[in-house]
Amino acid sequence: MTPETSPPSEAADRVRVLLVDDERLMRAGLRLLVDGTAGITVVGEAGDGAEALVQVAALDPDVVLMDVRMPGTDGLEATRRLQESGARARVVVLTAFDTDDHLLDALRAGAVSFLLKDAPPEAVVAAVHDAARGRATFSPAVLARLVRLAAEPGRPDDVDLPVPGGPADPPDGITPREWEVGRFVAQGLTNGEIAETLFVSTTTVKTHVARLFDKLAVTNRVQLAIRVLEHDAAG
Repeated sequence: MTPETSPPSEAADRVRVLLVDDERLMRAGLRLLVDGTAGITVVGEAGDGAEALVQVAALDPDVVLMDVRMPGTDGLEATRRLQESGARARVVVLTAFDTDDHLLDALRAGAVSFLLKDAPPEAVVAAVHDAARGRATFSPAVLARLVRLAAEPGRPDDVDLPVPGGPADPPDGITPREWEVGRFVAQGLTNGEIAETLFVSTTTVKTHVARLFDKLAVTNRVQLAIRVLEHDAAG
């Protein structure tokens, strides 16, 4: 069987990824991490934002793993241009620079996820799959920062973050314990940290989170946190 006649179902199930980083060793490490892992295929690499734009147009990847600081056209500008061009590729920002400005700029530019380069390998792989499905992924620390930024007076008006208010009763159909777990998620706590705080098992916390996903019709922790903050602000 020639490569041109390989099983279409296998190819269709794979997430096609473009790696963008000015450090060759970083790109090599990312390729080793994700290429062929859990249905992911790396289709190309780029050393700066300008090259990334060319590669996206030529290769039509599903997901772009994008560094922020690069010579010439940086990752934020490249992400912005991809968004403006209507490219279907979704951008996961993967950076070593952990600042509020980079986070907000990445969200403004149209990135669906924001991860630090010290994120666990499984988190990067999960972010790629989530991005391919249009789901946002943020590390717990980044999610906590989003919540803090939402609460800060004078935050930028062009960043669509909810403003939290005082506690409100749970929405209809949600138990007080489920909502308590939801509030901890909105504070950026992991399942393990919530379990320790509430003196329950991690499995119990996962069950509550899964029920909240279903009842609130959300697909990830970021959306859940926003729903919790919006509800409490309105209450």
